[in-house]
Amino acid sequence: MKLSMKLLAVAALGAAAFSSPANAEFPERNIESIYPWGPGATMAVSQMIADAMGEQLGTNISVVSTPGAAGTKAFKTAMQKPADGYTIFDGYVAPLVLQPLLGNADWTYADFTPLWSATSNAFAIVVRKDEDRFNTFPEFVAYMKKNPGKLRYTTGPTKTLPHMVLAKVMQMSNVVGKPIPYREMQDGVKDLRGGVLDFLTANPGFYRTNKDHLKVLAVLSELDDASSVYDGAPRVTDYGIDMGISGLSPMGWNWWLVRKDTPAPIVKKLRDAMGAALATPELREKSLNVGFVPLGYSPEQYSEIVGPVAAQLQSGIDAIAWEEEQLKALR
Repeated sequence: MKLSMKLLAVAALGAAAFSSPANAEFPERNIESIYPWGPGATMAVSQMIADAMGEQLGTNISVVSTPGAAGTKAFKTAMQKPADGYTIFDGYVAPLVLQPLLGNADWTYADFTPLWSATSNAFAIVVRKDEDRFNTFPEFVAYMKKNPGKLRYTTGPTKTLPHMVLAKVMQMSNVVGKPIPYREMQDGVKDLRGGVLDFLTANPGFYRTNKDHLKVLAVLSELDDASSVYDGAPRVTDYGIDMGISGLSPMGWNWWLVRKDTPAPIVKKLRDAMGAALATPELREKSLNVGFVPLGYSPEQYSEIVGPVAAQLQSGIDAIAWEEEQLKALR
């Protein structure tokens, strides 16, 4: 990550090159960033980045909400646009890596040209504020070992990224709980407080909205800043416990992209602008204040960082199958 921050500083210097005659034509109009979800905190963070990047380019970048089909609708929409730099893919992990892995999309991460990585939002295991059966993650694991399959939890819908991550973490500790699907996580909080559920997963925005009623047992990320967005709660790795999934794999994240055949001078200009925007302390502070950790991975690191994610997410899919087998054996 230190190397990435140095690269960001270099990118900031690259902003001075925007006025060169070779690149003077771009941009001549506004740019769109196609965002794969509905309005909310993540969209607000993407707009923060777009605004800062637009300032570098001297144009407006609007974030366009295009939800549907687990994020793939946004990708298909962006693919139909010309490869001229005026359309950016807000490349969230679900449509970029997970849906192709599940057979729901016919592209891979290698089919796009990367700009910079944007932000991440780590998941956490949370319980009721007054939970007294376990106060730490090791105590939680010990309780589950004594009561296999007894604890009920939700990650929202099942077989999603949070479910994969949690199932893998529990598999590594050889414990199993019973997943209960919820369409709305706020209903999960109500049932957690009412004793119907024993624990659930949270993202930073959800945690901040409900923190008066929740206690964080462990943050499911290796990133240093991931703990800070959960008010200093310990990470699973702080206990010396292997999550079985690493890097960007156990969290939500996005990497801004353009079409593969976008002209190189335009790609460079977009990369320089985004790198310069991400290098500003103001943008980093704003992102952290709403619970999103800036990543700072450069375009050159794209394959190295994103490449391993698919294999690790497959291990999460396999962990859900393992969980199902364990629960069947306990019936």
